[in-house]
Amino acid sequence: MRYHGLSLAKKAVLEIERQLHGDIIRRHPLNQIFWECTLRCDLKCRHCGSDCKTKADSADMPVEDFLGVLRSISRKYDPQKVFVTISGGEPLMREDLEECGQRIYDMGFPWGIVTNALHLTPDRFHRMVDAGLHGVAVSLDGLDEDHNWMRGNNRSFKMVEQAISLLREEPLVIWDVVTCATERNIATLPKMRDWLIAHGVEEWRVIDVFPLGRAAADPQMILTDEHFRDLLDFIRETQRNYPEISANYGCEGFVGEFELDVRPHSFFCHAGITVAGILADGGISACTSIRSDYKQGNIYHDDFLDVWENKFQCYRDHSWMRQGACADCNVWRYCQGNGMHLRDGEGKLLQCHLERMVRGTRKKT
Repeated sequence: MRYHGLSLAKKAVLEIERQLHGDIIRRHPLNQIFWECTLRCDLKCRHCGSDCKTKADSADMPVEDFLGVLRSISRKYDPQKVFVTISGGEPLMREDLEECGQRIYDMGFPWGIVTNALHLTPDRFHRMVDAGLHGVAVSLDGLDEDHNWMRGNNRSFKMVEQAISLLREEPLVIWDVVTCATERNIATLPKMRDWLIAHGVEEWRVIDVFPLGRAAADPQMILTDEHFRDLLDFIRETQRNYPEISANYGCEGFVGEFELDVRPHSFFCHAGITVAGILADGGISACTSIRSDYKQGNIYHDDFLDVWENKFQCYRDHSWMRQGACADCNVWRYCQGNGMHLRDGEGKLLQCHLERMVRGTRKKT
């Protein structure tokens, strides 16, 4: 891959951030840990990468098992500086979620959830706040019909709308809305932006669906190359012209000339560097978007802190990724092989953002 879209000014900034990233990799300070507390989910989303079910094949992890991980972390890290993100599946499927959150909070760790909000009733929300809830990421993939179609439930949009209302009135909780851009909703993103602004949403992450799980077999989920560029243009335009809302592309991948325009920082995959994850089977991994098996150990026979300090080499040294499209890439120094969630079990890159951008430009011209 040969890419020539970077200006000298952006290269200068990227060089500075590359050096900062190198320092972070060397120190690998743990800032966030995901807990995949259940594989159960109350929806059947068209884009799901983990193919969760209402009745999972494995039981939920007992909270005491996860607390053992936090005790290990506490031997070196200040709990107040390590954020626990409870994910799934759908964490609200656990009837003991508030108890789990309280016990995590009692150990000094701030915690939050990633949720589809289908069961986020006012009573449940306030009980979680009382248990120390600090952060919420709620999914919304379009307005009304589009979101309900994506999630496979006619009540889903109304419950997200209610969740936004609850979050807007709770000053102690940091929150954002996460949207997956697809072929179905790409044209309606401007209307969605207007709706979010009207409903008081200030932080909005807009990402595209990557080809894993159910999405891999559904062409409506994956943006065309032209629409991928349109998405980046839309986020950049929102950043520049709509100060009421902060729209960001998130950490999906390196996006060339759009770097520094679609998020407040350049691309850097924090998986295994500042972010760890405990999977439902006890596997020690990183961001739970990584569905291929890059586990570094298991909490049931390994000490988490020992694994964090002495393993994770494949996350912290990406030289093994320099193959295929990455082999002769002239912007490798900034991209470093894209995000770990875009590598399959054999290490193959599932999609290159730069290739998509170049192809999208050619189609437009």
